[in-house]
Amino acid sequence: MSTPIDAITLAQDMIRCNSVTPADGGTLDVLQTCLEDLGFTCHRLAFGGDGTDEVQNLYARWGSAQPNFCFAGHTDVVPVGDSTAWTADPFGARIKDGKLFGRGASDMKSAVAAFVAACSRRLADGPLNGSISLLITGDEEGPAINGTKKVLEWMKDNGETIDACLVGEPTNPDRLGEMIKIGRRGSMTADLVVTGTQGHVAYPHLADNPVGRLIKMLAALTAEPLDAGTDHFQPSNLEVTTIDVGNPASNVIPSEAHARINIRFNDLQTSDGLKTWMTETLDSFDGTYTLRVHVTGEAFLTPPGPLSALVAQAVKARLGVEPVLSTTGGTSDARFIKDYAPIAEFGLIGSTMHKVDEHVSVDDIVALSDIYEDILSRYFAASA
Repeated sequence: MSTPIDAITLAQDMIRCNSVTPADGGTLDVLQTCLEDLGFTCHRLAFGGDGTDEVQNLYARWGSAQPNFCFAGHTDVVPVGDSTAWTADPFGARIKDGKLFGRGASDMKSAVAAFVAACSRRLADGPLNGSISLLITGDEEGPAINGTKKVLEWMKDNGETIDACLVGEPTNPDRLGEMIKIGRRGSMTADLVVTGTQGHVAYPHLADNPVGRLIKMLAALTAEPLDAGTDHFQPSNLEVTTIDVGNPASNVIPSEAHARINIRFNDLQTSDGLKTWMTETLDSFDGTYTLRVHVTGEAFLTPPGPLSALVAQAVKARLGVEPVLSTTGGTSDARFIKDYAPIAEFGLIGSTMHKVDEHVSVDDIVALSDIYEDILSRYFAASA
């Protein structure tokens, strides 16, 4: 058996690879080498086409028996923004004052490194009555077209079944161990264009101003709460994120008025139901409009059960903290995996993700790898 992997060193090696979506930058090469040294069978899966960028993904599995416990995550990162605003090289993986700096340190290369370190130690402890797998994508921060969703389809076509999955997204707001995600809200964006007739403001009877109608439409959509929330979800929320006319003239009635709406919704709602409600509401107004809806993901919930309890037990054993089960935050690739296996999310602190000087505590990376190892031990002990 190979020497156990050091999570800090591996995290640094991956952070030093510039993997801004859709580029891989060599990150998966680094990861694959470590996993193959541990005895994992690795499948590099590149997906693209239909006008989209090709994305590199990795599915790796140790063992062939069931149950198959899967760690899932991503190695792509968001752009660094203004690099001169960083106090450290965004891809330098510098450690200072006990913190690891770099793009992806929090979200989520350090968690992927903790996956591997945990696997290396657990495998060194002896045989498993099952398998461990890693599903790693390079398309979580991007459009999420050629990443996890297509890897899951490939797995199904090739007889690869997972029995439980832990996603390593940064779930903790302020302190490691305080939060496990057991679901996510759905997300959809609607582009509304109201059409009128251009004309001179002095002759409004010869024109049809779409701006007032758009304002009334938006007022109707925002007049009442969508719901009151549930035991596990906060209330669904509709926000108008922009209103645009693009009219440089003060004496011209415009021909179009645009608005964009985002809805984050709980499992009382569906995207189809919300689209129907929006259409029926807008149809009550005279005039012409178009509505284009893009759905990022549906709401889902893995009810508290064996997997979330197991993760909570491991967190409490290592940190002495009772984590809260939550569905807050944005979307993640868990929205795809939940159709294949029970799922939970637990990772590092997310307060600096996507920010200048993104960083995490080195001690937290070590603790996270310990928790992941404990989760593996408890899972396979329970399935023995």
